[in-house]
Amino acid sequence: MACVDQTTDKHPHFEPRVEDDALVRGRGRFVEDAPQPNQAHGVFVRSPHAHARIRSIDLETARTAPGVIAILTHKEMDAAGVGSTSVNPPLVGRGGKKLVMPFRPALARDRVRYAGEAVALLVAGTQAQAQDAAELVTVQYEELPAIADLRAAMAAAAPQLHPEAPGNVALDWPGPVPNDEATLRAIEKAFGQAAHVAKVSVRNQRLIVASMEPRGAQAHYDAAKDSYTLRCCSQGAYPQREQLIAMMGLTREKVRVITEDVGGAFGVKTLAYPEYPALMVAAKLTGRPVAWMSTRSEAFLSDQHARDTITDMELALDEKGRFLALRVRHLAAMGAYIGIPGANIQTNNFARCLPGMYAIRLIDVGVQCVFTNTVPTGPYRGAGRPEANYALERLVEEAARVTGIDPVRLRRRNLIPRKSIPYKTAVGTTYDSGDFAPILEKALALSHYAEFKKRRRESYRRGKLRGIGVSCFLEHAGALPTESAALLFPGGDRLVLGIGVQNTGQGHATVFPRLIAGRLGIPAAQIEHRHGDTNLDLKGNPSVGSRSTMTAGSALYRATDLMLEKAKPIAAGMLEAADADVAYRAGYFEVVGTDRRISLFAVAERAQASGDTLDTKATVDTPQTFPNGCHVAEVEIDPDTGITEIVAYAAVDDAGVVLDHTLAEGQLVGALAQGIGQALMENAVYDEDNGQLIAGTFMDYAMPRAMDMPPIVDAGHNVPATTNPLGVKGLGEAGTTGSLAAIMDAIANAIPDGRGVNIDMPATPAKIWRACHPEG
Repeated sequence: MACVDQTTDKHPHFEPRVEDDALVRGRGRFVEDAPQPNQAHGVFVRSPHAHARIRSIDLETARTAPGVIAILTHKEMDAAGVGSTSVNPPLVGRGGKKLVMPFRPALARDRVRYAGEAVALLVAGTQAQAQDAAELVTVQYEELPAIADLRAAMAAAAPQLHPEAPGNVALDWPGPVPNDEATLRAIEKAFGQAAHVAKVSVRNQRLIVASMEPRGAQAHYDAAKDSYTLRCCSQGAYPQREQLIAMMGLTREKVRVITEDVGGAFGVKTLAYPEYPALMVAAKLTGRPVAWMSTRSEAFLSDQHARDTITDMELALDEKGRFLALRVRHLAAMGAYIGIPGANIQTNNFARCLPGMYAIRLIDVGVQCVFTNTVPTGPYRGAGRPEANYALERLVEEAARVTGIDPVRLRRRNLIPRKSIPYKTAVGTTYDSGDFAPILEKALALSHYAEFKKRRRESYRRGKLRGIGVSCFLEHAGALPTESAALLFPGGDRLVLGIGVQNTGQGHATVFPRLIAGRLGIPAAQIEHRHGDTNLDLKGNPSVGSRSTMTAGSALYRATDLMLEKAKPIAAGMLEAADADVAYRAGYFEVVGTDRRISLFAVAERAQASGDTLDTKATVDTPQTFPNGCHVAEVEIDPDTGITEIVAYAAVDDAGVVLDHTLAEGQLVGALAQGIGQALMENAVYDEDNGQLIAGTFMDYAMPRAMDMPPIVDAGHNVPATTNPLGVKGLGEAGTTGSLAAIMDAIANAIPDGRGVNIDMPATPAKIWRACHPEG
């Protein structure tokens, strides 16, 4: 796989990431790399059933096993005051009905609702002892009917998971801006009078996140202070603590969360899982630190899954192919409980991607969130954005077939023109920036779209089928606006840069010090990056949704301005000059028009000596941005085997101001790998009769490998965002969001007679072969 950047607006060359030296030398600090003195080990007993009543739990034999220190069930959780472990932003559905949030215990009480739900926690001196003892726990279950399929869960005769959710519906949502009667009539009229109506029904299959480092945590209880410390792999220490104190009824000063290096996250590590309060209670009861590390098989059954949606979309067009109205009905599986923040992903995150790059003034969106006897779902790269864009772009392709208009020409005809920016959408968002038409043209040129027919003929001569697919997309980034940052002066010529967003591979320790170094005019080597500790006292949100650079960067800019405002009068006093005569430049305060100056760090030392400080914190709310782009995939199919190869991939993205092109390309390639996985191979399959996860190991769950990656050419057409001082937009989701439709449209384009149009992801060789051989 080669990645060639055709971008012409390159920034100056930057040195390699500062994080990499420690990581490649094996000096990273992951969850298992910091065992505590006298540490005990925990193993969870998990339900083998998708739906069952717990009749009894026999712990006696396990208690006598070697090394066992304690065994915890729901009784210990209840005694410790642990509440529900489901936390989700409030959502209101039709008729004012709120999102149904069933109680989710840390350890199951009288019923289990998915295979893998934790029932008990064994604590022993070693991990092996805990594992052996866990196998001696006897749980008597009364198995109940289970339902794993999304549509089947809504049937009248389907088993009911929660009495407070009739029909297994957690929420019936009318969209971010519910339409009034006049708008609904206008939409009906548009469809009734349309010259053409295109319809699609597409499925985003359930996915396993499969981060390189499984989840894990260490809990410690300080009896003298009556406080807890949890060291875990997360996407933000502060939001982890906020969830934990809500679950356990504690105050902030009673819980410290620490996160160091994280071996992959992609959304799955945003939440405080039920295991974490259980470990904290165990640490208090035993008086010892308690550690747990998930096995890979355990991760398949306990990490939040992703996607599992069905989207019905229809588009009304006039006789010239102009888009008139869009109607969307979206079904989303929540799993057995509301994950964090599962319902928000499939409502607000999904709907805010509409209408993409297209001028569609009338939109009707409805979403139903549904309970099933499966692992709860949550964020995974894109988190609602790939689902929306995939359905919309497949719909545009269907509209091209229905109208007989070339797919590229149809897209050109309906793009929002630059003169209409800022553009207020029908779902309540406002695109502050963007230039969509040139992005499409640049992507077509980059992919050599005009010469595709020649390449198709060459493939045909070799007995292969060749197809090309175009995917325009627009996302929203930064849905969680609040973020904080700190600039701290520990002494000497050093500056500590503290942020709350967690580095899980994005290169924060590289980007942010260089950003502030440029702003202050000091060497980046003098700036130390800190994160992952609630003792920094920085309010904020996880590193999700391509939000980190815009939100943390804005907070750092504000902290810098506040710090310099604080430092200026101190510097003026040291220089014996009026404040108005002093300016800051390149690391120094100077008296304008003279050679008298003093360094920033000398001012910090003077402030410290006089009982003051230049230490500064800032909290900022940063509005959303709308990254966008156009990706073009080209595939070659062997009709004898059904094997699909992505032979070329072109990507043009608008990420606003790009701070580091190497990191930007890394984000594109990584996200594309995950998009390829979903499009061609990944599928978390459940047995519909009993709710068992069939694809529960890597023997059954396929993952993309290096050989599956295509040659990539990429370029930028970057229009700075107007909603933050850096001008940046999100970038981390683009490769996933743009690739699904590009790949699937290319497959549909390759297979003759429209036989590939209705293939659902993943487009496995078996599905492709059947489409190529309808007679067989």
